[in-house]
Amino acid sequence: MKFLLIIALVYACFAQSRDAGFNRLADRYFNEVVLRYDPVQGTAAGFHEYDRQLPASARTEIQAQISALKRFETEVANFGPGGLSGPIAADRELVLAQIRGQLLGLESIRAWEKNPDIYSSGVTNAIFVIMSRSFAPPAERLKSVIARERLIPRVFQSARENLNNPPRVSTEVALEQLPGIVSFFHDDVPAAFKPVNDAALLAEFKTANQAVIDALNSYAEYLKNNLLPRSHGDFRIGAENYRKKLLYDEMVDIPLDRLLQIGYDDLRRNQAEFQRVAAAIDPQRTPREILQDLENDHPAGDRLLPAFRDVLGGLRSFVEARRIVTIPSPVPPIVQETPPFERALTTASMDTPGPYEMVAKEAFFNVTLPEATWPKQQVEEYLQGFNRGTIVSTAVHEVYPGHYTQFLWIKNAPTKVRKLIGCGSNAEGWAHYSEQMMLDEGYGNGDPKLRLGQLQDALLRNARYVAGIQMHTGKMTMEQALEFFVKEGYQVRPVAEKEAKRGTSDPTYLVYTLGKLQILKLREDYKRMKGGKSTLQEFHDAFMAQGFPPIKIVRRALLGDDSPVL
Repeated sequence: MKFLLIIALVYACFAQSRDAGFNRLADRYFNEVVLRYDPVQGTAAGFHEYDRQLPASARTEIQAQISALKRFETEVANFGPGGLSGPIAADRELVLAQIRGQLLGLESIRAWEKNPDIYSSGVTNAIFVIMSRSFAPPAERLKSVIARERLIPRVFQSARENLNNPPRVSTEVALEQLPGIVSFFHDDVPAAFKPVNDAALLAEFKTANQAVIDALNSYAEYLKNNLLPRSHGDFRIGAENYRKKLLYDEMVDIPLDRLLQIGYDDLRRNQAEFQRVAAAIDPQRTPREILQDLENDHPAGDRLLPAFRDVLGGLRSFVEARRIVTIPSPVPPIVQETPPFERALTTASMDTPGPYEMVAKEAFFNVTLPEATWPKQQVEEYLQGFNRGTIVSTAVHEVYPGHYTQFLWIKNAPTKVRKLIGCGSNAEGWAHYSEQMMLDEGYGNGDPKLRLGQLQDALLRNARYVAGIQMHTGKMTMEQALEFFVKEGYQVRPVAEKEAKRGTSDPTYLVYTLGKLQILKLREDYKRMKGGKSTLQEFHDAFMAQGFPPIKIVRRALLGDDSPVL
């Protein structure tokens, strides 16, 4: 017995040593590759030593990043899983998958050659992440803005050198975005730093900011007059790249034909349920007419924020009373009107601090209100998007028990890898799963109108699932995808147009439904393993404790095996 105890202690010490060795390798990877080549991600995560850096996106820089990734791919692959504890062995898989996913993007998918918008939207985000949170006094953050703004014109020079026969839709989307981006720098960036009264600093900012505006206007002219006429490329990434992207980003290795059938099956289930619920509300009217009634049931513009606050309080109380999931903090997010510099980009969003943010720890639930200058009809059309059902599903998705709740867990994740590396099918899958789960658990007391709103959101995600696969494997044109969103996804045409365009540059926006279906299966498998004795809160807490890695990693941690995710 004593001999076995000694062996166990020796093995434990060996595992601790191996774990520590891998954690040092992961630290080097983050410092030498991730944050070096994406300092904007560093700012968002709370590493403010990167706030004044901005990559030039030059071809030589991209090649250097590829070389660094390949070097670390070899190091991580050679650091075998033997002797690692289960969680750290999973971290090793996460790092290796992220490296391979980045290499796929840089070497094969090559958005840096094909998508003009990544340059203009990228520099906008570089400034936004400094503006959006008060992690330092306004004057200090303005100094960081100036430092980054001085580096922005070089980014557009790189864009001119890199872009090569992009798809026409990508150039058109970039051109559509640019007026709002110019307005962002012209109006919103200065407005965000009104508290600064240092005349010399403001003069520096004025010069740097104007140079950015000039560079953006010049870029817009270049796109319109030079690039657009020679934008004849194909937006499709192809079946093999699609397969690899799912494998590396989401750790899903299901053949695409089977994956597509899974998506269609869920689409049909949700369509049938939509028809059933609509008929229960009023069998004499069409589902579309009933949906229109739902859209007309919304608060006035000046009551939108109070309506969200009222819903959030009820959602939190429901989550706690029904023991849905542990909410790690009693502090709710601050519900506020979307700041001016975000309003062109979002209708509702969660602004949560990065996992390493030590100062600006508050979270903001931003809601964009209708503009006072809008005509009455535009206000009404906009508020239809904030009908009673949508307010509930948005609040569930973004806050309780969606993104905000998951963020509260992630910032306490046990390793740096789990704090910084995750995937869409977990994060968006959890938030989308929550929309259905909350109603299934009794929120809303069975109100069929709430269920109809939830189902319309589910059908939107179903349509993304199918359209993403079909468009990028050559089975569906963008125009056919638009019609699919209207006819099969039950979306109005303006929404369908935006969704089809989004799909050209966001091929795996199937992650909402993909993640939701994986979580539902994992929940049933977990319950079966526990002999039906586990509670919903037990499952959800165990799920949250893993961070937000691919569901395959979560399944292994919760079930102890590598059984199929779907």
